[in-house]
Amino acid sequence: MQIKLALTAIAAAIILSGCVVAPAPMSRPYYREPVMIAPPPPRVEYVGAPPVVSQVWINGFWNWAGNRHEWVPGRWEAPRPGQQWVPHRWEQDNGRWRLRGGGWEEHRGHHDHDDHERHDRRDWR
Repeated sequence: MQIKLALTAIAAAIILSGCVVAPAPMSRPYYREPVMIAPPPPRVEYVGAPPVVSQVWINGFWNWAGNRHEWVPGRWEAPRPGQQWVPHRWEQDNGRWRLRGGGWEEHRGHHDHDDHERHDRRDWR
């Protein structure tokens, strides 16, 4: 009986050792074209403890899925030295909405507003 229990435990350990928890890939790419419909308010996401102590939470956002907004859930990521996460956001331009993709950017000790605006304009082209 003990041998059968030990073999079952070993088999379970071998099977579970192949399991990897990874963030689910986004179902669609980030939408870059203008949209006529404003995004809904952000969803409230309840964030528990990080799976790894040093990880940071990346908030979810609304993506455009062809004919409607689709929520992309938040996720945990490892921080990148010298960088900070800039969240996704929707910006209105002449009655249309554009999704500004989030991403890791070089962290500066101060906020350089003029440089950030030049960066914003460059992304809209």
